[in-house]
Amino acid sequence: MKECLKNILIIGTGGTIAGTGTTGITCHYEPGKLKLNNLIDKIPDIKSLANINYIDMFNIDSCDMSFEKISQISKYINNNIDKYDGFVVTHGTDTLEETAYFLNLVIKTEKPVVLTGAMRPSTSLSNDGCLNLYQAVALASHEESKSKGVLIAFGDSIYSARDVQKTSTYKTNAFNQKDLGCLGFIRDNKIYFYNISNKVHTVNTEFDINNIQKFPKVEIVYFYMNSDIKILKFIAQNSDGIIISCAGCGTVSTDWFEEIKNLVFEKNKIIVFSSKINNGLVNINKKFENNIICANNLSTEKSRILLTLALTKTHDISKIQEFFDKY
Repeated sequence: MKECLKNILIIGTGGTIAGTGTTGITCHYEPGKLKLNNLIDKIPDIKSLANINYIDMFNIDSCDMSFEKISQISKYINNNIDKYDGFVVTHGTDTLEETAYFLNLVIKTEKPVVLTGAMRPSTSLSNDGCLNLYQAVALASHEESKSKGVLIAFGDSIYSARDVQKTSTYKTNAFNQKDLGCLGFIRDNKIYFYNISNKVHTVNTEFDINNIQKFPKVEIVYFYMNSDIKILKFIAQNSDGIIISCAGCGTVSTDWFEEIKNLVFEKNKIIVFSSKINNGLVNINKKFENNIICANNLSTEKSRILLTLALTKTHDISKIQEFFDKY
């Protein structure tokens, strides 16, 4: 029976799931303190799901994650595809959705890649990390998990990398897919898929991080009532591309509108309109004449990741818009 088990590699990066603090307390802890072997030892039944291998790649707070670190994870997975049947990445929840989407665009395998984490440290009362990791291994071992892009196992649910979003600062069911719900559920180690993401991912993308020597500098500007136009001007001078987190379905004030027109028509700046609203689509004012990129329903943070990778391929606005429509 043991021979029939899948070979799963767990890649540890730190986060709350590896956090320790005062026994029984859910806050005021240090993330990334626990090694994977200590975490796995807390879940004896996990070894009945798969042949477990593991590597502690980082032990950091996920706020310290970077493109360079995610690239290291991506390259490690790409270089070890033939050795394993699936991969699990443990990760802090604050930037988990960004890492998941980056991986979704650059890893080159149809084998399952699953991210998970925790909202409570390992030393807290009723910590959620053990069950999340157990279910992530179950998901990565499941035949139906193949060819679905990067997945997230969290709070008994399955999410897609493109649409997953953290929606709570403290609840154990901290993730959702906005209007789109989830892909399915996990009950103990049983996997139930109901939906799939139709967006292109993994082996079918154009992006190859092996060819990227330096990532373009893409920044986010947050629009809000009475926001200072000097912030937008400064960012425009110090970046290769800008994501504007707009109000509503893609609106800004009159002074911002005029400055954006100047940036795109006079200075050829590459700008993406996203929305600070969690749900719905973005519309672009016709006066921009297709010189602004529409994020559609992609979140602001993920729009930054996609534009960063897009700028490694092209600076053509229409081609970048195709990327946003496609991914």
